[in-house]
Amino acid sequence: MSNQGIPVMPPPGAPIPPYPRRPRRSFAGPFVLIVLGIVFLMSTMRVLSVGRLAHLFASYWPLLLILWGVIKLVEHQQARREGTRASGIGAGGILLVVLIVVFGLTATQVEHVNWSGLRDHINMDDSDFDNVFGESYNFDDHLEQAFPANASLKIIDTRGAVSVHAADDNKITVTVRKRIGADNQGDADKYNGETKPTITVIGGLVTLDAKAEGAGDHSVETDLDVSIPRKAAVSISSRRGDVNVVGREGNIDISAQHSDTTVEDVTGNVKVSQEKGSTRVEQITGDVHIEGRMNEVSASDVKGGVQLDGEFQESVKLARISKTVTFKSSRTDMELSRMDGSLDLDSDDLHADEITGPVHLTTRSKNIRLEGVSGDVRLQNDNGGVEVGMRSVGNVQIDNRNGDIQFSVPEKAGFRLDARTREGEIQSDFPELKIENNDHEGKASGTVGNGSSHVVLNNEHEGIEIRRGSNKAMAPPAMPEPPAVPGKPARALPAPKAKVEPSEN
Repeated sequence: MSNQGIPVMPPPGAPIPPYPRRPRRSFAGPFVLIVLGIVFLMSTMRVLSVGRLAHLFASYWPLLLILWGVIKLVEHQQARREGTRASGIGAGGILLVVLIVVFGLTATQVEHVNWSGLRDHINMDDSDFDNVFGESYNFDDHLEQAFPANASLKIIDTRGAVSVHAADDNKITVTVRKRIGADNQGDADKYNGETKPTITVIGGLVTLDAKAEGAGDHSVETDLDVSIPRKAAVSISSRRGDVNVVGREGNIDISAQHSDTTVEDVTGNVKVSQEKGSTRVEQITGDVHIEGRMNEVSASDVKGGVQLDGEFQESVKLARISKTVTFKSSRTDMELSRMDGSLDLDSDDLHADEITGPVHLTTRSKNIRLEGVSGDVRLQNDNGGVEVGMRSVGNVQIDNRNGDIQFSVPEKAGFRLDARTREGEIQSDFPELKIENNDHEGKASGTVGNGSSHVVLNNEHEGIEIRRGSNKAMAPPAMPEPPAVPGKPARALPAPKAKVEPSEN
């Protein structure tokens, strides 16, 4: 009978062999945890800032693996000398190594990110950024010197608010408020010294440079409050920070990003080129040109013309513009001669009142409502309703698709009408007009009064209404006709053709 599997007892009196010694527990894991605990304790005690801690880990995390390996090697050699089996890494050790490698590689990649540029791109506030990646230290400064007669001012401030107002003397005075993100006071003092604003004068140009990037990628925000003689022209270059200009008698040129820009009470021309943020311009005696990509734009009480070029995502508000208004974007192309009332434009609707033609408007996917219109009108729209109320009738042509057309004229106006709609019908308050509506098409034609103006209405897939307005609509505009813009001939509309064919598209 076999004894396989049954332990063999030593004969009586024989020595019992010793049991194998259990391997020593490894102290590599506890050692790494102790190191990490000490580092985080230094952070909570403000010996190390979070930003400094992150930088150290991103740069030196492989040292943790090296220390781990050295400890395991020492343990292995000691186990051989003692004739015991060295301890393995174990499941917990493997998990800790994996976590160190994953977080270490991630931290290294994050360390290479341009945080200053990223902060500008996502519009993160500097205070939020500094609270995470360092302490914030404040510094104040003051600059003052004579401002040359007839000189202009150029301001460069890549990060910080800029405010410009009129001085009571012939000096340039600058109040500087600076906020610096740093690990400690010593670093903050160093960065402050590297970002001292300067004033230089070359001929008729005075340059105020905030030197906000003098400390490299370190967070420095410099707010400038500037007073200069009222008649000096001003140009401002700002990458991040609000811009405010008030009370000038010279031209204003602003280039900004991530800004809320305000310009008020200026005798001269105003140009704003901006990416993101909002722009508000009020009480300007010259022309206004606004371009770029912004959320909101408003211009009011402008004695010159207003030109808007770009993409304005939320709203455009205009009011009381004495000369030509032009607007160009990817969806809308508009021009009119003057605006005594207001205009409100957003992504879905366009409403304007008391405007003077020639009016040219081409857009899509908007509901359009124009009230108190004087002069010629040329309007094209897709996927939206059109409502036009005339104050005095000129030559009018309206082409629309997928939306009703409602056209109203003063009670005693004279005009010739040619209208056609497909898959809709025509209604009219004027018995002089001949209307034919059938299952698929509606037509209207005829002459009302003296027929001095020609009105052409085309529509597809919806109806047309011709309505009679009040006699008050015949009242002339409150403001006199503006003179022609020098160098730019007036753009008049040709009379529309009498025969109208619907579009096939």
